[in-house]
Amino acid sequence: MKPEIRPANPNFSSGPCSKRPGYDVGSLELATLGRSHRSALGKATLERACRETAEVLELPAEYRVGIVPASDTGAMEMAMWSLLGQRPVDVFAWESFGKGWLTDLEQQLKLENLRTFTAPYGALPDLAQADAGHDIVFTWNGTTSGVRVPDGEWIAADRTGLTVCDATSAVFAQALPWDKLDVVTYSWQKVLGGEGAHGVLILGPRAVHRLESYRPPWPLPKIFRLTRDGRLIDGIFRGATINTPSMLCVADYLDALAWVRSLGGQHASIERCDRNLAVIEAFVAGREWISFLAAEPATRSNTSVCLTLDLEPEGVRRMVGLLAEEAVAFDIGAYRDAPAGLRIWCGATVESGDLEKLMPWLDWAYREVTESP
Repeated sequence: MKPEIRPANPNFSSGPCSKRPGYDVGSLELATLGRSHRSALGKATLERACRETAEVLELPAEYRVGIVPASDTGAMEMAMWSLLGQRPVDVFAWESFGKGWLTDLEQQLKLENLRTFTAPYGALPDLAQADAGHDIVFTWNGTTSGVRVPDGEWIAADRTGLTVCDATSAVFAQALPWDKLDVVTYSWQKVLGGEGAHGVLILGPRAVHRLESYRPPWPLPKIFRLTRDGRLIDGIFRGATINTPSMLCVADYLDALAWVRSLGGQHASIERCDRNLAVIEAFVAGREWISFLAAEPATRSNTSVCLTLDLEPEGVRRMVGLLAEEAVAFDIGAYRDAPAGLRIWCGATVESGDLEKLMPWLDWAYREVTESP
């Protein structure tokens, strides 16, 4: 029988992700619209976004937060082009975005002292191979594979290299060991359900020291430059952005941060993600036709949950199409480079009750595909 109850919010896309519960664009603080981002009001608002990010994430006092162009991609490219090249680099990649960083380091920066550690979708490479004397580039949560790093134990506390971490679908959803991470990047449109086009770059003191003591051998576009005359451009981390940001997007981001605080902080948003994952784990445990792409339970993402089905790719596409036609789940097909399957966003802005309502529809859609001629 076709289920009768639909999720109140069928938006389970992995990016841009669902807006927070109760979101109303009319409630945003819009005094900055039509004003210069260089005005006192504009700079104060951007600085506030940086400051409140640090507060909600409970960053160490010496860590800096900056708003940069071009989403998480821009933040990661800025970090790699500005910081790497002084030491050998170890890259760990196990899904599309991590492999993209690897391609950039091989083909664009053409790093000579580069070691690569890769794994197929569903698995992690051997993180124990990380050299404490090398810089390390990796994603914390593989958005397109649903595989995450379980902890930071593999990162040496006495390392001399830097850790550069793409945490775009992990921050606010998974506990990050900040003392092990020298550079962290993310974008607003993931766990917070914010708007696109802007990235966040978080630098620890070791990264700042590298910036001020090392100049890479390649030319840096203006949009990547974090130093001037050998000193960090501190204004970037105090509201003086490199280029013109959307102040509407900034207002939307501040609204999302306020919502996380209203929950009780990032620990509460992490708990929401864990509860959401538990809903899908319970469903999968009772069925033989659906499985997690992540081979090990400890590496299962609690945000970008990736599932495989005992269907051919065309059957998976039909199932995804049926769910969209019924307006119960939009945009939940696997990433184009990943194995055919489902990718259901379970970040903090998703209500567990909506996931519970979605699960019977997965049963229905699977039966429709397998039993219909």
